[in-house]
Amino acid sequence: MDVLHPEQDGGPEGTPGRRRFLAVAAAGAAALTLESLTFAQGAEASAQGAPPQSGEETRTISGHLDTGVADFVYLPVEVPPGVRKISVSYSYDKPSVPSGTPGNSCDIGVFDERGTALGGRGFRGWSGGFRTAFEIGNSEATPGYLPGPVGEGTWHVVLGPYQVAPQGLNYQVQVTLTYGPDGPAAPRHYPARRAKGRGRAWYRGDCHLHTVHSDGRRQPSEVAAGARAAGLDFIVSTDHNTSSAHAVWGEYAGADLLIVTGEEVTTRNGHWLALGLPAGDWIDWRYRTRDDAFPRFARQVRRGGGLVVPAHMYCAYVACQWKFGFDDADATEVWTGPWTYDDEHAVSTWDQKIGEAVRSGGRWIPAMGNSDAHSEPQVIGLPHNVVRADDLSTDAIMDGIRAGHSYLAESSAVQLTFTATGNGRQAGIGEKLTVPADAPVDVRLDVKGVPNGTVRFLTDEGQMHQESLDAGGEGSVVWRTTASLAAYVRAEVRHLMANGSPGQGNTMGDALLFGSMAALTNPIFLAAARH
Repeated sequence: MDVLHPEQDGGPEGTPGRRRFLAVAAAGAAALTLESLTFAQGAEASAQGAPPQSGEETRTISGHLDTGVADFVYLPVEVPPGVRKISVSYSYDKPSVPSGTPGNSCDIGVFDERGTALGGRGFRGWSGGFRTAFEIGNSEATPGYLPGPVGEGTWHVVLGPYQVAPQGLNYQVQVTLTYGPDGPAAPRHYPARRAKGRGRAWYRGDCHLHTVHSDGRRQPSEVAAGARAAGLDFIVSTDHNTSSAHAVWGEYAGADLLIVTGEEVTTRNGHWLALGLPAGDWIDWRYRTRDDAFPRFARQVRRGGGLVVPAHMYCAYVACQWKFGFDDADATEVWTGPWTYDDEHAVSTWDQKIGEAVRSGGRWIPAMGNSDAHSEPQVIGLPHNVVRADDLSTDAIMDGIRAGHSYLAESSAVQLTFTATGNGRQAGIGEKLTVPADAPVDVRLDVKGVPNGTVRFLTDEGQMHQESLDAGGEGSVVWRTTASLAAYVRAEVRHLMANGSPGQGNTMGDALLFGSMAALTNPIFLAAARH
């Protein structure tokens, strides 16, 4: 199989030469590794027993990847002692392709001398396809990359050609080593794991946000300001495949805003959120479903007290649709950004999973809603989660989400109270009400902030009640059932449809049955008492 045809410059003499590649059976996705790229000046000085004191040295490699190349292509770089900074740039061609045929797209990142083992310690940064160049030194690094010493040994620049045109992909990588003493270590400002809070209360937070540390265009300061403007109490940092932003968030957190560290893990078979990671922790993404690696990294997240959350499960982009199942999920994102048919489908799948859990007596999976905001005009907090937690702390918020004590809202103007009351007892969102099988149970939803909204109550049988709110957007809706008729009840609040209709109820039609979502609750479970 000859899928990689690299050429490099020939060193000081400039004589180009063909280079072989090595196929590697990685613990995760399939990979290819080139032979090492060496630097004459550094090697010369090292042979003389003293590292270079100053100056820089550049090498360039170019090559061709055919369609069907492995997920990751590694370029080993032999870094001699005495290197102060490593700089990498790359480019690749984008030939015209027929309509409907994927064109070339190639990501980039780097691992240091500690190696490329799946989940290992060598990770030093990733920028996907968002940047064409990056630098790493002890004092600073390009966003997405981790500052620190440029240690002696074999580094690996990694290319991720996730789409290759029929003509193949021609690439060029340039690596520059700058010699000299390390500068001072970069400061680390990790955010505190607790903010002031209001004790046991409902807290609002967006758990899927991006900055310039991955493919977002907002600075962390802008995201924090946007969260405050949206009336949020907490946010989670989820830049793609890197933990580099963790060390800057401490500057922008405060008594009024808890900032939780996390990551969006973008595998070749779907994206997932690792929420509540210990600051600085990184989760590997280099695997597919067939590699059977996802459960390992899900366990890693949980050991640190975090949550595993599949993201935008029906996203139509390449590698975005969720393929790993839900056995290792702690919650699932069913509403991502402005409401679309993808979200409608995700809510339907989630509701089906609730029914399966009820039938089997197994674990149910709470729903989440997040903005996935990257840049203007995407709105931070549209939607977000309103979580009942004992405190405004990372651990308490994660506990509230894990338990399903939460509802989803499009903005801080939307307020819900959802309860089920029967036989002298009451349960709230994510809780269970146990009553005699035929005892009346009153399900009540109090709503604010959804003018002319449509309230829907849904059970394991589907929609059982629908009622409209007035133009003021405030009201209470009550519906009676029993534990023999409903195993769970959840509520939705929808906007009017484009034609001004509240929705089509249970009838079938060509269009969406209802308008866009304004709010969505996790269920209240009803159980018949055993005598």
